[in-house]
Amino acid sequence: MNTYAALAAAAVISFVVAFLLGFVLIPWLRKLKFGQTILDIGPVWHKSKQGTPVMGGLMFIISTVVSVLCVLVTDYLLDGSLFAGDSLMPGQMKVKLVGGMLLALGFGLIGFADDYIKVVKKRNLGLTVLQKTIAQLAVIFGYLAALYFNGLTFMKIPFVGAVDLKWFFWFFGLCVIYGAVNAVNFTDGIDGLCASVTSITAIAFCAAAFMSKFFGISVLAASLAGGCLGYLIWNYYPSKIIMGDTGSMFLGGMVVALAYAIDCPLILVFFGIIYVIEAMSDIIQIGYFKATHGKRIFKMAPIHHHFEMSGWKERKIVTVFSMVNLVGCLIGLAVYWYGIAA
Repeated sequence: MNTYAALAAAAVISFVVAFLLGFVLIPWLRKLKFGQTILDIGPVWHKSKQGTPVMGGLMFIISTVVSVLCVLVTDYLLDGSLFAGDSLMPGQMKVKLVGGMLLALGFGLIGFADDYIKVVKKRNLGLTVLQKTIAQLAVIFGYLAALYFNGLTFMKIPFVGAVDLKWFFWFFGLCVIYGAVNAVNFTDGIDGLCASVTSITAIAFCAAAFMSKFFGISVLAASLAGGCLGYLIWNYYPSKIIMGDTGSMFLGGMVVALAYAIDCPLILVFFGIIYVIEAMSDIIQIGYFKATHGKRIFKMAPIHHHFEMSGWKERKIVTVFSMVNLVGCLIGLAVYWYGIAA
């Protein structure tokens, strides 16, 4: 199957499926009264979002899976060339592709449980921190074990080369995956922000994977990008549906899986620069608050809420943050090309 045709098909199928699901999912969630609960600690004007259907992440989760399966089956029925020309050994490709999808779906399932408890059991905070942490670490450990037992303990460092992490592989993986998934979760706070940023990140991963001839991974990234854009039609301000933890945790898992799939988790510093900024703003705020016994650096954290409290409209925040992430992705692609792929 022609690579360009496969990427186009993956993105278009995922976009169309995600978009069409909105016509079914939104009325269904409204009927079930699966609406968003707005906490009192948030900006006052967010109260208008009360009752907006949640679990909208199911739209791009389903579309991503359907899109990837369609392309894989089509490629298999034609000539299988899409994966035959891949730089990875067939076994490793399967581990990275299937393992990455299972990682993301595992996190999505945890997010679904969290959302379900919030909207059905009427517990505003969903899963407890301990419950969520244990579940996340279990999913991470399973994914790392799959990589470890298939000899995938190395990573590529730009301008240095491939480095076998050995025992450090486990510690590094637990920290990076746990941190990255929750950083993506922090980014989901206003209409269209997380999906906009992640669609740009997914396109960057698609390009990076293509550079290294990891065509299967490019298809996965293209499917994710298409799904996010299809979902954005319903989620862009003013949103008709919210992705919830179901969606944000799936996106976090996918972003991490793509980084590991191209053997360069460190590239997340560039491709996910907004995720990094969001997470660091929260860490800095909490640390400063505790150190100064009640003082704050930001008006509210994560930082997108600081800009909201400063008078920025949601659309402006989404536009500016997306542009910042785009710049980070372009720098990251340059680093990846000259430091790894070339």
